Amino acid sequence: MTEAADRIFVNGEGHTLADPDDGGDAVREAVAVRDGRIVRTGRTHDVELLAGVDTDTVDLDGRVVLPGFVDAHTHLTTVGRYIVHTDLSAADSPESAVDLLAERAGEVERESGDGDAEGDGDERDANGDADGTGEWVLGYGYDESTWDESRYLTREDLDRVSAERPVAAFREDMHVAAVNGVVIDRFGDALADAPDEAVPTGDDGEPTGVLLEAAIDPIYRAVEPDREETRAVVEAALDGCAARGITGFHDMVRNSHAPRVYRDLDAAGELTARVRINYWSDHLDAAREVGLATNAGSDRVEIGAIKSFTDGSFGGRTARLSEPYADAPDGTGQWVVDPEELRETVAAATDAGFQFSAHAIGDEAISVVVDAYEDASETDPGEARHRIEHVELADDDAIERLAETGVVASVQPNFLKWAKEGGLYEERLGPERTAETNRYREMLDAGVRLAFGSDGMPMDPLVGVHHAVNAPAEAQRLTVTEALRAYTSGAAYAGFDEDRLGTIEPGKRADLVALDASPWERSDAIDDIDVALTVVDGEVVFDGR
Repeated sequence: MTEAADRIFVNGEGHTLADPDDGGDAVREAVAVRDGRIVRTGRTHDVELLAGVDTDTVDLDGRVVLPGFVDAHTHLTTVGRYIVHTDLSAADSPESAVDLLAERAGEVERESGDGDAEGDGDERDANGDADGTGEWVLGYGYDESTWDESRYLTREDLDRVSAERPVAAFREDMHVAAVNGVVIDRFGDALADAPDEAVPTGDDGEPTGVLLEAAIDPIYRAVEPDREETRAVVEAALDGCAARGITGFHDMVRNSHAPRVYRDLDAAGELTARVRINYWSDHLDAAREVGLATNAGSDRVEIGAIKSFTDGSFGGRTARLSEPYADAPDGTGQWVVDPEELRETVAAATDAGFQFSAHAIGDEAISVVVDAYEDASETDPGEARHRIEHVELADDDAIERLAETGVVASVQPNFLKWAKEGGLYEERLGPERTAETNRYREMLDAGVRLAFGSDGMPMDPLVGVHHAVNAPAEAQRLTVTEALRAYTSGAAYAGFDEDRLGTIEPGKRADLVALDASPWERSDAIDDIDVALTVVDGEVVFDGR
């Protein structure tokens, strides 16, 4: 006799999103789950045959069911800080950002009790490091390209927020930050050691408060939350993940308590999504010494790739280009990590058996990464599943090489918001190169492995799918099914998880998302569709019905 299911989901419109080579997408009314795995799909009548006395039946009432979304690139603690500190993504002008930060400054003042900012500041060591971020006024996620007055926040802006407390505002790409005078005074020695171009100065020779790339590092270290605060921001972000249908994500981690927090939550049975930890390259030696390896871990927490930068961002004009920026004719960007250093790190990680993940945005940076992967060792880059993160301006040669080598393009379709007429890409690159950004259609047609993620800007798969389906250029545009696959089976493949995640098929883990409307029927407004249910291992972790 067939064993009863633990839970069955009935009366839905379930899309398997199976690979075209495996029969392609098919629609199933119902799904049965036992011990966290899908055991049967089909018509409601057939699946209900697995209902027993203790089986929980969930009526989907016609909702669209998909495999759970896997975000292949995010920074979960930063996403959590948007919630815990100041979310500047809502700001529509510099003045609006200042107002939001000032509101947060008032909260920090009240939370501190005695308001003694000077006393708080005395609790730092010689490097300016603090125990926790209680003293700071922090904001995350501003995007000046959406403002009528398109400029970075500055010291002058943030001095209006507070002249006593340190204030920092991070652009959404995290490659640009703004700080107030308190921070500049406190971190003077560290900023003096940064490259000149990373600390712009005004006509008076004084720092403007804008920091780029390496100059931001001492600020990151100072505001890194302690273990208790890390747990708070992780839990806040996990709640957000569940509400957006995210059942797994690949987190980019550096000098953070997040890996410990994930394992603590996993051990307590409280982790509501699968986590793949991609460690920064400066953790490589430690990872090798303690015997970590790609794919090691538990069912919910795995070791992923070794992660490195190459260049910066378009927003900061630090992405490395072969031709100058349209709005900075003398500039072609920066190497955040020198190509020779990258090559050595890729070789060391590959020889140690790690997958590698390299940030590369500009066309020159992308080519350098593919070179490094091909030169690393005799290991096939596709077999190692090495990845390039972002791949925003890949030329024809790079796309062909990505397809030939099997290197995964881990891309963020929400970045296509910058590809619209008059947007950030056009400002930085001009209209011709703007149409050559994020060429997902051409990548997919060439045979490139696509994995979708968000970079936390925002961490919302339906926003990304919407932009991919409604992209302004034909070379960028995918069908609804193709975009959904990139956020499910494509991202699962990037994490060696295609055998257990990414499609709705018997034997796969029961990670599912139910939507209130069909993205096929509302393809022009996918970002407005609500998530009704999120399911991990057959357990409902979010119910928005």
